[in-house]
Amino acid sequence: MIKGVKEGLVFLLDDSCELDLLLDELHYKLEKTHQQLLTGPLVHVHVKLGTRQLGDEDKERIRSVIRAQGNLIVQSVESESAEGSLPPPPPGIQLISGIIRSGQTMEREGDLLLTGDVNPGGTIISTGDIYVMGALRGVAHAGVNGRTDVIIAASLMRPTQLRIADIISRPPEEWMSGDPAMEFAFLNEGTMQMDKISQLYRLRNNPIMLRGV
Repeated sequence: MIKGVKEGLVFLLDDSCELDLLLDELHYKLEKTHQQLLTGPLVHVHVKLGTRQLGDEDKERIRSVIRAQGNLIVQSVESESAEGSLPPPPPGIQLISGIIRSGQTMEREGDLLLTGDVNPGGTIISTGDIYVMGALRGVAHAGVNGRTDVIIAASLMRPTQLRIADIISRPPEEWMSGDPAMEFAFLNEGTMQMDKISQLYRLRNNPIMLRGV
């Protein structure tokens, strides 16, 4: 979010998403959606990172993106205290917020919960389960290290390709069920199948419960 203040502009940056996604989003907004606001005379900018704690190198990455707009002068890059912030996700699952756009790849170790969309041309990869609380319209590869007991779940399942271990999904049109309910893909005797998330208990004794679905 960009706010105008007496001293110039304040950039309020999301402190819950992956830094690389944040930088891509910031670059996109500066280049595509805020051109009218960000042209003209020199403007002083104060960057607020929320509770995100960054080193000097990563702060400089943020400054570089903003400085690419010739009229913006970064005065400060500051973080708030993490005290009182939301608790971290449960051990064993990584929580990431953001949008994976065309040409972007997110790769993580362990189970991954993405609150956001995977757009066509975007790729999400994990050694464990993949949960997308949004639309999966790109490529998802779970169990990249060879695990076959993992799943790929999404609120809206419209992938261009699904892959679990070395098994690749059928053609995309076969996943177009038209059912908006959250679904998950899994392997059954070497064949990829899909079912509603409510049936996950049939595969596992202790499934991850996603509230609000």
